[in-house]
Amino acid sequence: MAAGLLLPAAASAQQADGERLFRQRCGACHSMEPGQNRAGPHLSGVIGRLAGSIEGARYSAALRESNIVWDSQSLDTFLTAPRQMVPGTQMTFGVSNAAQRAAIALANVPFEGIRVPGPLVGLSDHQRMTAYWFFTR
Repeated sequence: MAAGLLLPAAASAQQADGERLFRQRCGACHSMEPGQNRAGPHLSGVIGRLAGSIEGARYSAALRESNIVWDSQSLDTFLTAPRQMVPGTQMTFGVSNAAQRAAIALANVPFEGIRVPGPLVGLSDHQRMTAYWFFTR
C-alpha cells in the first residue's frame, strides 16, 4: 500500500489492522496510556523522549545508557531488530515487516477523519506531524 491518505473505508481497515497488530505484538508489554507501564514502558509521548527515562519502568542498562532520543527513524530501526540496535536490551521481539511496523505505529493517528498510513521512515511532512501528534498526546 502506498503512503498517503486513504479513503475512509480503507482508513478504517488500516486502523483496525494496526490496532490488532499492536494488541498482538506489543500490548502484552506496552500500553499507550501515560503512566501505565507493563513489562515495558508506556509508549505515550515516545517521540522526543530519551530511551530508558520513564520513572518506574524496567529497562536494561544497555537501553538506559544508549542516549537514544526516540524519533521516527530510531523507532523504526529499533522495532525492526531491537538487539541489533541496542545489544543487551530486554526487548527481544522485532517487527521485520515495514508495513506492519507502520500500521502499528500509525494505527490511531487521526487527521480530518481519516488515517495516515506509511512507513515511519520516509514520511511526508504532513504524515510526520500527524505521527508526532500521536506519539506525544
